[in-house]
Amino acid sequence: MTEASRLPTLFIAHGGGPCFFMEWNPPDTWRSLEAWLRGLSVEVGDKPRALLVVSAHWEAERYSVTAHPQPSLIYDYYGFPQHTYELQYPAPGDPALAEEIVRRLGVAGLPAEIDRERGFDHGVFVPLKLIYPQADIPVVQLSLRAGLNPAEHLAVGAALAPLREQGVLIIGSGYSYHNMRGYGGAGQRPSIEFDRWLNEALTADPETRKERLRDWERAPSARAAHPREEHLLPLMVAAGAAGQDIGKRLFGELVFGVATSGFRFG
Repeated sequence: MTEASRLPTLFIAHGGGPCFFMEWNPPDTWRSLEAWLRGLSVEVGDKPRALLVVSAHWEAERYSVTAHPQPSLIYDYYGFPQHTYELQYPAPGDPALAEEIVRRLGVAGLPAEIDRERGFDHGVFVPLKLIYPQADIPVVQLSLRAGLNPAEHLAVGAALAPLREQGVLIIGSGYSYHNMRGYGGAGQRPSIEFDRWLNEALTADPETRKERLRDWERAPSARAAHPREEHLLPLMVAAGAAGQDIGKRLFGELVFGVATSGFRFG
């Protein structure tokens, strides 16, 4: 794959549970985010050979990578309508890619292992049902590592960056704001303050971006936006894999009362 056709990396907001596949009041609560996700395949352009998704909903003692040839789905949300527990996304896995990911992380000195049983959690299958609804592209999920060290997750992205030239689309699936007490509007002000900082950090030169992301807790309203940072850490992997590419905000709106953003690198 030439540099011109090298795939970008993405950081997406994956919504709340199966939010795009049920009714809400008001009915347009998630509509703008849904529309953006549905259009992302056009934004990416070239059809990927495989998808590598880092979800906020899987943490492990070592970086773990799914390697089942036909992964199941994990309905890891609670209290939603029954039909949302019957959603399907029959994308195949890619055991060979999983092995390569573990090898690359090992070379970089990062502890990693294969998980041959785990399926895809909702941070993977819910947004992918919108982005690539045909489910015909192999998908591999990578966990976060317990401890949630931002510098280490940036290093994970850097170790996996060469996969972009092999047709692998790297997606960080989390949320730019994740404080359950703030949705619905209560967190609007801190979400806007943090979102402004995040946009400035991600659109800066790569060295400045890396420095700011390592020290993200110093950002305005950082802990108000992320009392616990598991929904921010997928961004670190996507940004780490960006290399010298400058970030660009593709989505930025109030969703469910809080500032919500999505980014592309490359």
